[in-house]
Formats: sequence, structure tokens, C-alpha cells
Amino acid sequence: MGEVKLGNSIELIKDVQSESVHMILSDIPYGINYDEWDVLHDNKNSALLGQSPAQKKSGAIFKTRGKPLNGWSQADKNIPLEYYNWCRKWTPDWFRVLKPGASCFIFAGRRMAHRCICAMEDEGFIFKDMIAWEKDAAAYRAQRVSRVFDRRGDEKNSKKWEGWKIGNLRPLFEPILWFMKPYPQGGTLTDNIIYNSLGAFNESKLKEMTDLNVGLEICSNLLKVSTQKSDRGLHPTQKAVKLMEILISLVTIEGQVVLDPFCGCGTSLVASKKTGRDYIGFEINEKYYNNVLMRLDAIE
Repeated sequence: MGEVKLGNSIELIKDVQSESVHMILSDIPYGINYDEWDVLHDNKNSALLGQSPAQKKSGAIFKTRGKPLNGWSQADKNIPLEYYNWCRKWTPDWFRVLKPGASCFIFAGRRMAHRCICAMEDEGFIFKDMIAWEKDAAAYRAQRVSRVFDRRGDEKNSKKWEGWKIGNLRPLFEPILWFMKPYPQGGTLTDNIIYNSLGAFNESKLKEMTDLNVGLEICSNLLKVSTQKSDRGLHPTQKAVKLMEILISLVTIEGQVVLDPFCGCGTSLVASKKTGRDYIGFEINEKYYNNVLMRLDAIE
């Protein structure tokens, strides 16, 4: 059984019964100004999400301006703290709805992951591990320093800084934050496994999925999962279905409930249905919400 609702997850989750969910799996907004829905701070910068002349000409993947790493103002430097404060708006209900011993996997990006970790820990979650999803491809937009000097007509510095770039290395991995809701004091984790069927991870299933040529490093916290053609085109930050299936199979059994409060185009819900789990999903964007319904209806 499954349920998908259109609306703000921070409000919708309040209707979810306490300790009724066996797992949360969510690709939350990263707070890095990728698009309007990813601006989670008091934006006082009129250039943010605008386009540079080069972006207009190139048709690049990154079609809008983000914030320079050194910031423009004190308001820009407050963005990490504001992201933490935004996370703290939903962590209490995430903690409330999960059963003891339940896992929570969050895609939170590299730049702001530490703020999400602090918000979850401050709510009472245990930060178990950081899993690295190694992707098969990623955009690389570092700019050559020499080209900047060439445009300035500075030949001397162009030669001096040949081979140097401005920006980041190719982002071939994404962190997946793994949290657990503590089990009751006075008991053991094994007791919780008996009572709630939660708290352990399924090594046998992990090895089985490896044998299916998923490209997974056996029982490590490095997941090598390729993105298929069907994993693209419905959302700008769409994730691989197989990756979600692995995470779901790792910590839950069939018939348990998976919640995704920021379900986007519904990849986690699709994976839940395909692996025999019940699911609950929330999505605020109507276009993406309709894509979720379409994808779920297509699964026999």
C-alpha cells in the first residue's frame, strides 16, 4: 500500500502517526541555490539565480548563478546557519514518526551535509555513518585561470598560472547520511530487532545485489551505482532507482513503511513499491507530484 500527498511536507508530516514508519529515505534540498526551491535562506542578493553572458551562450548544465564560495555579504555568510535552522523545522517530526531503531538515509549534498548532521544529532538521532555514492558521471565546470588572464590581456600571468583552475574537482561522489533513531534505554539492540524488526542491516541482501552486477563494493560504505537512462529527465536532481532499492533492502523487510518527505519525482517510492514495501511520500511541486503518480501507476 502507498500514499502520496501534494503539499508542504513540514505540515503534512504532522498527520503521520507517531512511531509508525520503519525508514525515512529522502533526497532533501541541499540549500546550495540550485533552483528556486533550493533557496532556503533570506535571499538579499539580486544576482542570485540570474544568468551570466557565458551561461546564456553555452547552454551549460549550471544555467544560473550560485553564490561564490567567499560570499558577497554577511547575509550570504549566514546561509549555512539558515540551512541548519531550516532542517530543525522538520527534524522533530522525523524523529517522532520513526520507530525505535529505524534508519534514516538523507542525501544532503557535500557543502551543507555537516549542518544537516548537526540538526539531526541535536534532535536526538544517532549519526551512524556517511555512505559515499560513487556516480558514473558528473559535470565539471572548473574554469582555467589562464583564460581569465587572457581576457585581461595579461600574458605574463596567463603563462604563470597555466594548468591552474578556479572551482571544484569533479564531484563524482555524493554523501548519503545514515542516521538511526535510538532504541529504548534499558534494552539492547537485539531486543529492539525482536520487537520492532529494526536496527540491523541485511548483509546477505547486500551480497545478493552485488551478484546482480550492481557494481557495489561488497559490504562497504562505498556504493558504486550507475545511473540508467530511465533515471533521468523527470527531475533536475533525480537519483538512480537501483541505488534506492539497495538502501531500502539494506535496513527494512517487505511490508514495512518507507517515508520520503521530499519525494521529488518519486524515485524512493518507486523503489519501495518494486521491493514490496509500503510507502508515504510528500511533494510540494505539482508537476513533480504528477510525475510520481505516473511512475507508480506504471509499476505492475
